[in-house]
Amino acid sequence: MGSKTVTETVCVTGASGFIGSWLVMRLLERGYLVRATVRDPDNAKKVQHLLELPNAKTHLTLWKADLSVEGSFHEAIQGSNGVFHVATPMDFESKDPENEVIKPTINGVLDILKACVEAKTVRRVIFTSSAGAVDVQQQPRSMFDETCWSDLDFILSKKMTGWMYFVSKTLAEKEAVKFAKQNNLDFISIIPSLVVGPFLGPSMPPSLITALSPITGTESHYHIIKQGQFVHLDDLCLAHIYMLENPKAQGRYMCSSHEATILQVAKFLREKYPEYNVPSKFKDVDETLQNIVFSSKKLTDLGFQFKYSLEDMFIGAVETCRAKGLLPLPK
Repeated sequence: MGSKTVTETVCVTGASGFIGSWLVMRLLERGYLVRATVRDPDNAKKVQHLLELPNAKTHLTLWKADLSVEGSFHEAIQGSNGVFHVATPMDFESKDPENEVIKPTINGVLDILKACVEAKTVRRVIFTSSAGAVDVQQQPRSMFDETCWSDLDFILSKKMTGWMYFVSKTLAEKEAVKFAKQNNLDFISIIPSLVVGPFLGPSMPPSLITALSPITGTESHYHIIKQGQFVHLDDLCLAHIYMLENPKAQGRYMCSSHEATILQVAKFLREKYPEYNVPSKFKDVDETLQNIVFSSKKLTDLGFQFKYSLEDMFIGAVETCRAKGLLPLPK
């Protein structure tokens, strides 16, 4: 890596999470000064993995901020040159989705963008959107790209697993794009498919509950990867940094490197990890099931290259879970 003469300061929201913490690690490696926002900087269990990162002592500061508290990001953003807004409420079991998931997601992103405008130092904002803002539609499609948006009426009529998350991410991204236009903010959204791979935090990331559902037998998540699309956590974080550093980047970018049906995923897991007794049959799934593609052409046309295979993602995820005691071997 070429050494930067001027060290840029970047702010990462949701820095203790699955994506946030890996992104912080990669930014520190590249010599950025990183301001990491977390809900509770004093919770050692939640922030220990950040404080132990290489370069953290000199290049990392922790800032307390919460999406449901207005104005709480202003301090961390003041003086930042780039902002990565990764934080998002992920409570699928919420009793009050409107107030616990949807409102804080939308108000949170707008509050952060206001802080960016006021700071006058922020040259670009990178927002981590979600496939849930793109592909939840009644009419199945064989391919999705940046022009696609999830159908809110359909989601609200169906209320499937995770519906409040899909609504929150769709509305948040739309509102953010509108606000950024009105206020001349350079705003980019990255839309990852299901994020899989090794990770830094102590607990099981929500996306791995889905990805590893054939191993754990969590049937309620099977439909999410029935016709799945996947991206390695490291590829996703490197794409975030690429977007910050590439002057030509603009608008939305899909970030997904592989597609596979649940049968293909299960077959790989069964052969690699026979001890988990991964099923070979799934309801309403057979060999004729077609893959649904998430096109990352816009991202790769800009020069970004994915580095990891589907096998890398799943092996990284399983090995990390095992090392952390999150995936016990079957009795």
